[in-house]
Amino acid sequence: MSISTQVANAVVAELKKNMQKFSIQFEPAMLVLPNFESSELQTIRVTVVPRTLEIERNSRNSAKYIVGIDIGIQRRIENTPEETVENLGNLVDEIILFLKSTNLSEFHSAQVSSIANDPIYSPEHLQQKRIFTSVLNVKYVLFD
Repeated sequence: MSISTQVANAVVAELKKNMQKFSIQFEPAMLVLPNFESSELQTIRVTVVPRTLEIERNSRNSAKYIVGIDIGIQRRIENTPEETVENLGNLVDEIILFLKSTNLSEFHSAQVSSIANDPIYSPEHLQQKRIFTSVLNVKYVLFD
């Protein structure tokens, strides 16, 4: 199993283990091809996807690994787009705060180095598909 997949699985495990910390319940999953039909988004989908791997050489015998994962938060909207963006945006914020302050118990050497929320939400998905979509880009640093 690749290092990026191991980190993604560790993030899923950490989210599952700490579900009580979130105001809205969800079932996180690691997927390589996250593609949902609108009918599958009646409940919140939190999908963790391995995205990038950078390796920087520190010395002849050691390297720094930067593992990038994407976390997609999606749900079909039921209320107005404004209410949905506010409610699910709060969940996105909770996930960000959780990830930045939590070490991965299944991958102790991985430390969060940065988190970006891009897009915060997709206006196109809201308008055209009535789906809230937000993506977190999380980078973890590991040393060997």
